[in-house]
Amino acid sequence: MEFKDLDPILHSQLRLAVVSLLISVKEAEFTFIKEKTNATAGNLSVQLNKLREVEYIEISKQFKDNYPQTLCKITPKGIDAFEKYVNALQSYMRP
Repeated sequence: MEFKDLDPILHSQLRLAVVSLLISVKEAEFTFIKEKTNATAGNLSVQLNKLREVEYIEISKQFKDNYPQTLCKITPKGIDAFEKYVNALQSYMRP
């Protein structure tokens, strides 16, 4: 019986929640992600930057009605990493 390694980036509850949320909506605003995950703004910023550093998400900043808006989008690499993570997790459920 062999267990697959779990991606340490996605093994964080908040980062996993962000990636799974972005897979379902493709693109989301920072405030939307914050509300859906119940994260603090500071913690969410740190986790989003970690996801961006490994190129699982893209972050773009713009202005909407004179207010800054941060948009997050899943990348193909992020989708692939999520699928591998789910498959690895399933290997633990059916040894």
